[in-house]
Amino acid sequence: MNTEFFEALDLLEKQKGIPKEYMLERVEAALISAFKRDQGGTGNVRVVLDPEKKDVRMFRLYDIVEEVENPETQMTLEEAKKINRHYKAGGVVEQELKMKNFRRLSAQTAKQVIIQGIREAERGMMIKEYENKKEEIITATVLRTDEATGHVTVDTGTSIATLLKGEQIPGETYAGNEKIKVFVTEVKKETKGPLVTLSRTHPGLVRRLFELEIPEIQDGTVIIKGVTREAGSRSKVAVMSRDESVDPVGACIGARSMRINSIIGELGGEKIDIIKYSEDPAEFIAAALSPATVNEVVLEDERVCRVYVDADQLSLAIGKEGQNARLAARLTGYKIDIKVAP
Repeated sequence: MNTEFFEALDLLEKQKGIPKEYMLERVEAALISAFKRDQGGTGNVRVVLDPEKKDVRMFRLYDIVEEVENPETQMTLEEAKKINRHYKAGGVVEQELKMKNFRRLSAQTAKQVIIQGIREAERGMMIKEYENKKEEIITATVLRTDEATGHVTVDTGTSIATLLKGEQIPGETYAGNEKIKVFVTEVKKETKGPLVTLSRTHPGLVRRLFELEIPEIQDGTVIIKGVTREAGSRSKVAVMSRDESVDPVGACIGARSMRINSIIGELGGEKIDIIKYSEDPAEFIAAALSPATVNEVVLEDERVCRVYVDADQLSLAIGKEGQNARLAARLTGYKIDIKVAP
């Protein structure tokens, strides 16, 4: 606890952004903890940290009482006056401790608490940085894949994180040093467990990719009204335009399909249906069943409808294993019953 110690705190503040005041508090707590451990859990102590003088001092405290019940924390007025004649009953005696008298175990305890303080501060800073990126896309670098679990370790630029197997697009494989886009779904403040949850399966990834790739979405001309997704297979994105002269579907597709192909490429070839949103539920439901052609939509009970299609459109409307109808139902919020037109 000397000049080098305070210089190390200055360096921590400069390099890691950990406030020196914060670390001084942690050091004080560490020394008090070490003292109590050294004394078997008894005794009181006051720590004085002086960055200006680059000095650390510790004082053992005794309450001045008429009758001593605990000699580790109390002394009589007579004993106190032997130390300093100015002490009075009800006061506190302070006896300076020499740091060199600390046992190695106590010093190790102090060191561990200080290291933990640094880790907590670093975690706090990372949490703050990740919270600014929550529900956003970040680019991560693949470090390695665990062959046993399938989990992928990535470097986000803020910390080392894990892309869990269940959050990966089915069938995707990742090479070392490959750059991938991931969606930040959750940031945890607890000290245990992963700091951040990353995903490539979340519908938010598709939404953010559209926002990044389509200028008309960025400037607010085109609005995304909904996204539903079965990752690795198909997504449906409902869009509308605030400007009658701008076709929202065409804007998302782009010239020679360049915009939508860029997004599909990022998603590993996942099919994307871009649906024109309509305030008319029947019109919206018909569009949502794309690429099938719908003859008629009959609205029945609340959030329930019956859809009629030609026989040759039935399998297309339903989709493989019911996927197209399922995604359309999620997108529109309607239970959809598909029938062949009479």
